[in-house]
Amino acid sequence: MAGDCGFGYPFFSDESETLHANCGRAPGFYFYFNAELVAGYHRATETSALDSGEDHELVLAVFYLGQQQRASGLGDRFDDEHSGHDRHVGEMAGEEWFVDGHVLDGHDALFAGEVDHAVDQQKREAMRQDAQDVVDVQRGFGGVGWSLGYGVGGHSSSLARRLYCTAPLSDSMRTNKAGKAEPGKPPADSSARGRLQYFEEHCAEIVETIRQLVEIESPSDNKQAVDRIGQFLAGKFSALGGKVQFHPAPNVGDHLQVDFGARGPRAGKPVLLLGHIDTVYPLGTLATMPCHVADGRLWGPGSLDMKSGIGLVLHSIAALRAEGGLPRAITVLLVSDEEIGSDSSRATTEDLAKKSAAVLVLEPAYGLQGAVKTARKGVGEYSLKVTGVAAHSGLDFAKGQSAILELARQITQIAEFTDLKRGLTVNVGLVQGGTRVNVIPAEATAAIDLRIARMKDAEGIDRKLRSLKPFNSKCKLEISGGINRPPMERTAGVAALYATAAGIANQLRFRLEEAAVGGGSDGNFTAGLGIPTLDGLGGVGEGAHAAHESILISELARRAALLTELIESV
Repeated sequence: MAGDCGFGYPFFSDESETLHANCGRAPGFYFYFNAELVAGYHRATETSALDSGEDHELVLAVFYLGQQQRASGLGDRFDDEHSGHDRHVGEMAGEEWFVDGHVLDGHDALFAGEVDHAVDQQKREAMRQDAQDVVDVQRGFGGVGWSLGYGVGGHSSSLARRLYCTAPLSDSMRTNKAGKAEPGKPPADSSARGRLQYFEEHCAEIVETIRQLVEIESPSDNKQAVDRIGQFLAGKFSALGGKVQFHPAPNVGDHLQVDFGARGPRAGKPVLLLGHIDTVYPLGTLATMPCHVADGRLWGPGSLDMKSGIGLVLHSIAALRAEGGLPRAITVLLVSDEEIGSDSSRATTEDLAKKSAAVLVLEPAYGLQGAVKTARKGVGEYSLKVTGVAAHSGLDFAKGQSAILELARQITQIAEFTDLKRGLTVNVGLVQGGTRVNVIPAEATAAIDLRIARMKDAEGIDRKLRSLKPFNSKCKLEISGGINRPPMERTAGVAALYATAAGIANQLRFRLEEAAVGGGSDGNFTAGLGIPTLDGLGGVGEGAHAAHESILISELARRAALLTELIESV
């Protein structure tokens, strides 16, 4: 029921002075909760009795939160967006369930004891993550009811009541005639909610797949290492019935393509699932940054960017096949050089995109709220080289022409090309020059990073950079480079894909936000061709390219359900 993978299914709560089931025995554990914080369906708390129907077959206690720190306008409810809550901005409306399987972080939703720890809305901190998880929430539910009640706890900070939440049992939690739990099966109900339940029941398997991928290191600059994970994945996809082929690359890992056919009216254009198998971490990083599970997360190099996305692809396809066959043709492309510019793979990516109905990019979601990316900036790289005249800085100072001084003046001018309102930025990120401190430098270079939000701005900024003139007529300028990734603009096709995804998320009872970001991906190439593209469908977490890279395990099930529904819908 509760653990790193979250609650297995939605639940709701009834709170009152006396709740009775069929037996006079109290549960073997209980927790305290501030009754004002949660009300069923957003209404005031009501007196209610447990019935013997399936809605109350399993009773769960939540916990005591202590004194709630209230942000301005929060009132007594979790109305504000929060990393540990439902991610809905503003007040919940209508009859929407308030207490849901995703309101509380799956890894800390149930604590085995009384936890005096407030949810700090002002700092927007997630709920306490170091408390002990409940390990025996199934105790005593084999057909016997519980007698429940409330009492005042020994805490001076606030009135505490025991709050008990109820939930229907999933098929995998029901007992068979022998009294043993039956293993989870592919959902007979292929609706969005049915698929979500399926992935919740198989969450541990998704985590294990991602762990295996993270522990196969694959730095972009090590062809042997990247080919190793490519071969590993080829075996996984082949076992699912995919037709595997590699696109050879001499200096980077080979690019993996997998095709899945489909019968019937949707056997035509496939949906392209796009990602990459390379990471930014050098070989040996696992020694100091080991893959592990802790605090409701899976940690490790490449876990977020983007081996969690690859794991979601594997399990989504497996779930669709388990339902009786793929509903449409699917192409999977996992390239080996995305982190270093995609020079070797771009042509393959664009060729497959042109043959596809839509492109779903499994790069990480944006932020802990899990937003998908509907716009990305285009990326350009330029190099400016200045050639001056060398001279001894003591004996012949007047004869020298400083390349560094000229470059400094050029950098000041280049900085003025930035136009934040247009989403255009120019950054000189690296400079080099000179040979010795007592020599007037004859050469200096600058590496320039360019970002554009709209392709129509590319020509203008390129012209400005190539039109630079030296301030010192005795110095010479050389400019090279250009735009290497077009912007992913929020076209009508992109917007339509997002609307489809948002509708699916609504069926899964969460709000899917969208975001425009400054970084590029291979989705820039496909969107630049006019192919409907939706990015950021991979894992939810933080710390990409950093020592704290990690994913939220509690988000995996609904990301898998979202992807599976999208594959079928687009």
